[in-house]
Amino acid sequence: MRIELAIEKALHSRERSFHLDARLASDADVTVLFGPSGAGKTQTLYAIAGLSKPDRGSIAVSGRTLLDTSRRIDKPARERGIGFVFQEYALFPHLDVLGNVAFARMNTWPLPPRIKRLADAPDDIRALLDAFGLTELAAADPAQLSGGQRQRVALARALAARPQLLLLDEPFAALDAPLRARLRDELLGMRARFDIPIVIITHDPDDVAALGGKLVRMENGKTLPAS
Repeated sequence: MRIELAIEKALHSRERSFHLDARLASDADVTVLFGPSGAGKTQTLYAIAGLSKPDRGSIAVSGRTLLDTSRRIDKPARERGIGFVFQEYALFPHLDVLGNVAFARMNTWPLPPRIKRLADAPDDIRALLDAFGLTELAAADPAQLSGGQRQRVALARALAARPQLLLLDEPFAALDAPLRARLRDELLGMRARFDIPIVIITHDPDDVAALGGKLVRMENGKTLPAS
């Protein structure tokens, strides 16, 4: 899968003005956006996902145009086939683990009845829970979970929508060093098992070393030339 983007976006607040000018092309299974906080990494991910519209530019995934402002093409987020795992995982606190994962299939209107029993869940949802070691936690609330368990729920929920591409916004940021190391390995194992390319944000050099793939450095809103 090839990801290509060349986008610009101006952001203004009382505190500062920020100009994003991001350009990348990657055929890698893992693409790492690396740079300090405020470099524009998250805004780049939001643009790919369709959660933020650039002022100008284009985004294409596997030859499919998701955005081209010159041609007035802007695919809605729900039509882009992209999964997103937010930095704090953004689990729904009023849903249990099963409900959070199954929600990816219920994101239509009107909503189908909530799945109350694991036995009533679709086979592939139960398979995802099993793959991520969540079957025994299906009835647990997010507040009862550890950081690693919450990450697994967020990954399972993103994959339940059968995306072509998975975006992760600093998924290890709130975890201690030993857990970070273990979950890096689990993430790479998941990527291989489900054969899905990922774009991941980090500002940790240890993540860069462990994840491999294509490195895209960002600083002050700009992607830097490969070193």
